Amino acid sequence: MKIAFIGLGIMGSRMAKNLLKNGVDLSVWNRSKEAEKDLVEGGAKSSSNVADTVKEADVVFSMLSTNDAVKSVFLKDENALASMNSGAIWVDCSTVNPSFSKEMSLEAESRNIRFVDAPVAGTKPHAENAELVFFVGSDVNTLSSIQPYLAMMGKKVMHLGAVGKGASFKMLVNLMLAQSMIVFSETVLLGEKLGLDKQFLLDTIPNLVVSAPFTKFKSEMIKEDDYEVQFPLEWMHKDLHLATLTAYEHKQPLYLANAAKELYAKANRNGLGRLDFAAIHRLLED
Repeated sequence: MKIAFIGLGIMGSRMAKNLLKNGVDLSVWNRSKEAEKDLVEGGAKSSSNVADTVKEADVVFSMLSTNDAVKSVFLKDENALASMNSGAIWVDCSTVNPSFSKEMSLEAESRNIRFVDAPVAGTKPHAENAELVFFVGSDVNTLSSIQPYLAMMGKKVMHLGAVGKGASFKMLVNLMLAQSMIVFSETVLLGEKLGLDKQFLLDTIPNLVVSAPFTKFKSEMIKEDDYEVQFPLEWMHKDLHLATLTAYEHKQPLYLANAAKELYAKANRNGLGRLDFAAIHRLLED
């Protein structure tokens, strides 16, 4: 199969590199051409426009930042979907809301393109080491066609049902992730005010059974006050916004998630957006 990969940011560039390592016939495209350089040097093909990138592809993967970015590339400015072959598969790994995935599926279906929503669990190191977990919304036959390529980029595929179910589950995961980071930070900060040693708290709390396992890694960032980006805070804010929109669509109140969204909004406004989302600790600390 010929594969195209659209969107070469923190995650996409590493996912595409793992496809290339496995000898895939790969074409890549990114708005910023600098992001394509390493992949092209490694054997990937590049075109000046996205239409040429996708026109011969059997499978097109996309990993883009927002709903608007996906629409811009596939339906509006670049109109990639119109250039794809009839019968091809579009696998969107972007983190978007479920209703948006269903909308994209209908757009794809109208052009005889099969659509899969396959967002991932994991950050930069997981993408680099092909340790991502894919949350897939798709029919079984389409999934079987793309399964070998997912295996090149990740360690596990969870088939959650029809289109939209992958995006739904990813939303739940990020909802927990965002709020757990705030809970951890508030707990550590209160512990310091109570006179407990910061180093002790950061070493001990992540290993308690009540703690989210990922806090072991984030505690190291807090110790060094170094929030090198693995999952940008601005995108966590975006994901919380999408979760609250989805909750509105389903008439489900999200009391704590809305409060978390406003905290991440403030951190984003205060210039922390391009740091790792663990930098919410810095906001709460200040």
